Amino acid sequence: MGPGVFSCDCNEGYRLNGDEKTCSPIDLCAEGKHGCEQVCVYSGPGIFTCDCNEGYRLNGDKKTCTHMDMCNTVKHGCDYQCVNTPGSYHCICPEGQLLQDDGKTCGRTDISNTTHLLFVFISACKSANIDLVLLIDGSKSVRPQNFELVKKFVNQVVDSLDVSAHGTRVGLVQYSSRVRTEFPLNMYHTAEDIKAAVMKVDYMEKGTMTGLALKHMLEYSFSEAEGARPASRNIPRIGLVFTDGRSQDDISEYAKKAKEAGITMYAVGVGKAVEDELREIASDPVEKHFYYTTDFSAINTIADNLKLNVCPGKKRKKERNGQGKDLNKQILMRRKFKLTTFLFLYFLSAAESQGEVEVKDPCACENLVEFQQATMNSLDQFTQKHILSK
Repeated sequence: MGPGVFSCDCNEGYRLNGDEKTCSPIDLCAEGKHGCEQVCVYSGPGIFTCDCNEGYRLNGDKKTCTHMDMCNTVKHGCDYQCVNTPGSYHCICPEGQLLQDDGKTCGRTDISNTTHLLFVFISACKSANIDLVLLIDGSKSVRPQNFELVKKFVNQVVDSLDVSAHGTRVGLVQYSSRVRTEFPLNMYHTAEDIKAAVMKVDYMEKGTMTGLALKHMLEYSFSEAEGARPASRNIPRIGLVFTDGRSQDDISEYAKKAKEAGITMYAVGVGKAVEDELREIASDPVEKHFYYTTDFSAINTIADNLKLNVCPGKKRKKERNGQGKDLNKQILMRRKFKLTTFLFLYFLSAAESQGEVEVKDPCACENLVEFQQATMNSLDQFTQKHILSK
C-alpha cells in the first residue's frame, strides 16, 4: 500500500464481503468446517463447540462421541435382560417368553409359537402381491463400503418376494440432502432385473433428509404414474425406510400422512439411527415394523427376519391376464399350503375324533385367523386329554 491507498479487513471470526468493505460473521457449523462427529454448536463468529446426541458423551478430544451404556447408568427394571440402543434401551425376554405391556417384565410361553413354522410358510403367499417402495439412506455418514452392504440388504429383501408385473412390484428411492428415484414400481418385473439395477445405484453422500424422502414417497413413488396400482384394487402398499442417523428435517408430518394414506411403514435403523424417529415412522404395532442393529455387517440378519406381511381388508381377485408361469406357480404354492394345513389339523385331531376337516384357502386373511383359533383349540384339547391327564 502506498500514500492515499487503503484496503479493508475484518476482525477475527468475520469474512470480507464481495464489496471489499463490509464483513459477515463466519459460521463454521453451517459451512461444515468443524470436525464434530455428531453436533456442532455455533458459539459466535468463527467459534463453535461440539456436542453429542442424546445417549452419547463427548470424548476428551472434544469432537468425537462415545455411546453411553444406558443399561448400566439407569435403573432399567428389565425382568430378564437390558439391551442398549442409541440414546435409549429396551428389555428382552428369554426364548419362549413374551415381553409384557409394561415393557419390562416377561410372561408365560406363547403357545402360538407351536404354529410358527406353518405361519411363516403361509406368510409367503400373503406377501406375494404388494407394491413395495424402499427408501435407502445415501448420506455421507453411511460411507461407500457400507452403502454396498445396504444394496445387498435390498436384494435380500427382493429375494424373499414373488416379483412379477401382476404380483409384487418394487421401487427404489435414495435420499441424502435431496431425493432421487432410482427406479419406479413399474420399471422392472423380475427379481433378477431389480437386483441388477440395485447393484448399479451410485452413492449420493451429503445430508440426511428423511422427511423429504417420505414426502417424495407419498406424493410420487406410490402414484399410478410411477406404477402403483389403483387403490380400488386393494393391493397392499408398503414403504420401507433404511437409515443410519438422525434426520436433518422433520419426519412427523409425512410419517403420519403415509400411514393415514394406508401405506404400511417399516423402519430399519443401523448404527446412529435414532430409535424415536424409527418408531415414529413404523406402523402399529411398532415392535413388528421396527428393526435396529448397531452394525452394518449385521443388517443381513434383519433382511432374513423381515416379514412384509399384510392382511388386506377385502379379498383380492386373481389377476389372470398375462400371468402364465406366475399363475401356475401360485396355484402350486396354494395346493402345498392346503395340503400342509390339512395334514397339520389332521394329526392334531386324529387322537380326538374321526370328523372331517374342511380345507379352506390359507391365503385369505379371515381363514388365517380362523385357522389359528382352530389350531389353538385343538392343541388345548390334545394337551388336556393326552398330556395333563397322565
